[in-house]
Amino acid sequence: MSQGPIPTDAQMHLDQTKAETLDDARTRATERRHSKGYRTARENLQDLVDDSSFIEYGQLAVAAQRDRRDPATLRVDTAADGVITGTATINAALCPNERTDVAIAIYDYSVLAGTQGFFHHQKLDRIFEIAERERLPFVMYTEGGGGRPGDTDVKVNIAGLNSTSFSRWAGLTGKVPRITVNNGYCFAGNAALFGAGDVRIATKSSSIGMAGPAMIEGGGLGVFHPDEIGPVNTLCNVGAVDLLAEDEAHATALAKWTLSYAQGDTSPGAVADQTALRACLPENRRMAYDVRKVMEILFDQQSVLELRPVYGRAVVTAFARIEGHPVAVIASDCRHLGGAIDVDAARKAGEMMELAKRWQLPIVSLVDTPGFMVGPESEAMGAAKVMPELFNTAAGVTTPWVGLFLRRGYGLGAMALVGGSFEFPTLTASWPQGEFGGMGLEGAVRLGFKKELEATPAGEARDALYEKLVAEMYQKGRATEAAAYLEIDMVIDPAESRAVILRGLGL
Repeated sequence: MSQGPIPTDAQMHLDQTKAETLDDARTRATERRHSKGYRTARENLQDLVDDSSFIEYGQLAVAAQRDRRDPATLRVDTAADGVITGTATINAALCPNERTDVAIAIYDYSVLAGTQGFFHHQKLDRIFEIAERERLPFVMYTEGGGGRPGDTDVKVNIAGLNSTSFSRWAGLTGKVPRITVNNGYCFAGNAALFGAGDVRIATKSSSIGMAGPAMIEGGGLGVFHPDEIGPVNTLCNVGAVDLLAEDEAHATALAKWTLSYAQGDTSPGAVADQTALRACLPENRRMAYDVRKVMEILFDQQSVLELRPVYGRAVVTAFARIEGHPVAVIASDCRHLGGAIDVDAARKAGEMMELAKRWQLPIVSLVDTPGFMVGPESEAMGAAKVMPELFNTAAGVTTPWVGLFLRRGYGLGAMALVGGSFEFPTLTASWPQGEFGGMGLEGAVRLGFKKELEATPAGEARDALYEKLVAEMYQKGRATEAAAYLEIDMVIDPAESRAVILRGLGL
């Protein structure tokens, strides 16, 4: 029985050389990773991509340290020069009729602590160029210690600050979706790549900082353990991380889920009973409710992926699907500050608008806000710059936009959440509970009827006048009145919301 041709010496040498870059040949490095409860770079790669779809670029690269290490040591200890790059498909089974080709870079912390060397940067530049040319979404795992000073073979650099990797990575902005994933320590140049991603995913074990312990100590700023520099909970609180993962397996699943929204349509998901939307809002207009429950009913089941839940909490931002079509969602959360948009919430909403623009996703706004947060403290945080920037950002969005007012739509804040004007969305609708005005009803009464209120004796009489004036203003600002004056397009039964959104998005 024929066994095929005998491998040539060249083929055997190639097979051996490639095998030395893999986990089976790098047992000590693999064991060290596993002892920490972490996966190897190639284990993350295998979990990320579709089976047998990965084509590796630069697998045989080694660190530029030939004058200080022997070839055999270099091939094993500095395999692929610390970063695995290539192309593959991801989510081909989920999005069979869409583009699922993706470019990938996965840092290998087991190689010189995932540091960035001479050939390492060349590999990054090559895969960035391919991603730009072929318009491939990009997924990057960023664990590593930043720049590497030990590449002694390099005789033509002093500081190496003419590296083009960072500008090439930034140059992909708005051209292809970019998802960054981190586990463990991520400092300096690695952190710069992580933070520049469109969507940033980090595990609970992550520490991410623009300088590591050595650089901080060298700058005379003190001695710190790596865990003290950019702990992930701190980064979530300030909005530097979009999705928090339990571990690398969870982070990888989140990366695939996030990527799917940029890849296009999927099969329609299950749909909840839409009549349940009629009971989502409390009878008392001053009572709060959880807008996430509205989102769970309104969009395809199990399709809502919230970003940055602990930052800018007056606004909820998320990806979702409706009849399998991906959308970006911006929703008021009246449980925090009554839904008033503070500086952090304004930044968060604006960045979601920008992400929708980059990924060409339609936007659905679910609005219940008394407007922008005002007062000296808000202004001291830069409100006069940050909040108006929402209008600039929205003006550049070219995808369909549906504005749905669940309850309150007051002032400039309400305008900002629907693109800058109630006429900006493709369709602007309200639930029957909708109420509208230039500012919140209570504040409008206190300002507009100040003399009348002061002329009324304090106590029950003044309180009764105040409540009467608020009720009258509420009647004037009801959704049906706003629709009668054509300030909104329609008032709808909440159960019709899904169908109205689909029509507004042209789906």
